[in-house]
Amino acid sequence: MSRSLLVSLLFGCLLLTTPALADESDSLSLPHTSTDQTLAALQEENLQLSKKIADLESVPSINTEALVMKNLQHLKEIAADVRTQRKILAESEVYVKWMATNLSGYSKYIEAGSFAAGFAKVLPIPYAGQASLLTKFISQGVLSLNAASVSLSRYLTTSRDFLAKVDTLGQLSPSARESEVAKIARFADEQLRRDMNDAKVKLTTTSEISSSTLSFLESLNHYVGCTDEYWSKTKSFIIREDTNRKEQGYLSQNIQKLKEKAVSFNSRLTTFQTLTKKDEALITSLLVYDELIREMSGKIRTSAAGKP
Repeated sequence: MSRSLLVSLLFGCLLLTTPALADESDSLSLPHTSTDQTLAALQEENLQLSKKIADLESVPSINTEALVMKNLQHLKEIAADVRTQRKILAESEVYVKWMATNLSGYSKYIEAGSFAAGFAKVLPIPYAGQASLLTKFISQGVLSLNAASVSLSRYLTTSRDFLAKVDTLGQLSPSARESEVAKIARFADEQLRRDMNDAKVKLTTTSEISSSTLSFLESLNHYVGCTDEYWSKTKSFIIREDTNRKEQGYLSQNIQKLKEKAVSFNSRLTTFQTLTKKDEALITSLLVYDELIREMSGKIRTSAAGKP
């Protein structure tokens, strides 16, 4: 309803209402001031309504172009985060491959720990009957790390495609941009989000494997640091090629190297998880805006078709 029509109706109500009030006032012998106060109240109410109408008319309308620009802004924000994620993944991929290679090498310590159980009364690590579980942990850990490597590689490919699509938007006309923004929004939801979350899960698993491995090696190192018996009894298990290698020092070096790399990896993982959480919310917003754009466009087409 237009402002002029609404105001006319309100004043019409006032004109009709005032005499009725006056007649009612006469029949009930009410003071004349009561009618004046009622009229003043109605006039004040009309004035407030007029102000509200003016306020509503001053609010800018939202059109599809504005919504497309909002989605474009969100896509650029996601793209900036994805570029950071790709740097993290490039570094993490190196760590995952390093961890997979070294995890297999740690199996000799597990084997030695099982043998040591035959003479050590107290060994502060799982051994003997649990050695098979640790061996299984190693084999499953290697499989998980290999799966993580595949997942990271897949997300690097998906994210590269996403960035290429976003980069082309600036070269398109406004009419073509609307359609392309909608396509990229769907790509972000159906592929980018999926591969991003899968990479996050695999990185988290890698962190857990690193933590478990480090815990085992540190427990073993704590024991062997208190006695030389372990090394003398397990020499045939530990030393494979270099008989002059000081295995105790070698073990400590492995622990320190793993600890340093794990700390750096976990820091990158935290950043990746934070960006993933943020981008999930942005992708959800993309879908909401895209649905609203399609709904508004449909109404506009229906309205245009109904005109003579």
